[in-house]
Amino acid sequence: MNNIILKSDNISDLQIKNALIQSLSNLNKKLKKVLLLPPDITRFHSQGGKITSMYYDLLKDTCQVDIMPAIGTHMPMTHEEIEIMFGKDIPKERFIVHDWKNDIVKIGQVPGTYIREISEGLLDFSIDVEVNRRLVNSEYDLIISIGQVVPHEVVGMANYNKNIFVGCGGKSMIDSSHFLGAVYGLERLMGKDHSPVRKVYDYAENNFLKGIPLVYVFTVISQNQGNNQLSGLFIGRDRKIFEEAVKLSQEKNITFVEKPLKKVIVYLEPEEFKSTWVGNKAIYRTRMAIADNGHLIIIAPGVRQFGEDEDRDVLIRKYGYVGRDKILSYTKESEDLQNNLSTAAHLIHGSSDGRFKITYATDILTKQDIESVGFEYMPLEDALGAYDINKLRDGFNSLENGEEIFYISNPALGLWADKSKF
Repeated sequence: MNNIILKSDNISDLQIKNALIQSLSNLNKKLKKVLLLPPDITRFHSQGGKITSMYYDLLKDTCQVDIMPAIGTHMPMTHEEIEIMFGKDIPKERFIVHDWKNDIVKIGQVPGTYIREISEGLLDFSIDVEVNRRLVNSEYDLIISIGQVVPHEVVGMANYNKNIFVGCGGKSMIDSSHFLGAVYGLERLMGKDHSPVRKVYDYAENNFLKGIPLVYVFTVISQNQGNNQLSGLFIGRDRKIFEEAVKLSQEKNITFVEKPLKKVIVYLEPEEFKSTWVGNKAIYRTRMAIADNGHLIIIAPGVRQFGEDEDRDVLIRKYGYVGRDKILSYTKESEDLQNNLSTAAHLIHGSSDGRFKITYATDILTKQDIESVGFEYMPLEDALGAYDINKLRDGFNSLENGEEIFYISNPALGLWADKSKF
């Protein structure tokens, strides 16, 4: 199909709808059954929910439309979250839960020799390419993958084939690719294309997905003092369309600071961030901007657990965010981490390695909970009293006591970096 590209300061709903209509007409084939792969509630601001609802409305009267949120290892969406994300008009029975443990099939393997080459010799193992069986059993005439391109701590720039191999993938790919990114170093890849992890996904795409009737829909969201705007819409199948989205996201979603930040306050919206597994984006996306001996305070009213599932929660509580070297040592020695490499990767990502202080402010997880995994604790009420999120503006703020802080209202929407570290 022909690529569709819209770039504007604020793309309207009518422009979105017309682009989606054009994307369907470009296919020039009759559709009987369509699968939509949108993001989950943790990517609420992607506008993937709106686009999914629009596609459903365009297709529902002429074919069967199923929707399988690309949750990866995240917890399944609740009915309430589905209504918040996609509206109330889509019947709940049209939604499918991706089961990353039981609903997958192996479609190929990325060889260990290739992993050794792209990791610069750091790792040497093969990776099974596993995806949800619905993607490859030929029951759908069209599969539409929908999501936001934005700097990302595992792959460099989120979305494209990550939505397939992680969002709709299985344990081997999820665990191994996350661990590859952590060992290679997230500071080396965040905000960049062609990372070692992306090369793994590209290898799998080029070798094992060619016969699938797949179309990608990418959004790029820009933010202006809490107002999220759709600045880019990209629809197509080939990698060039993703590269165009990457260029725009790098322009819109990376904030360079002139000097390292001494104190950063990050707010986590309770509907979007319920675990440190997701909430630690506050750490990943700011770490290249924070000064040595700086302080990151994460205000997290909705964070109620560490992992997105019980198994990962147990491992995070057991090992804690204790730094790269310790986690790598534990992983060599401990079978439970060897069997859960994505958790080991997450623990590496979530530590500052002692370079700056990390404080979580919550009233659901206790002081003992927070301190047991290596963070410092602040009561939520104290944090909201000291840092009034209703008065703070994104960026630098001077408080009444004269202290200067840097405020971020949603860490999922960008990357902040000291120019010298990027």
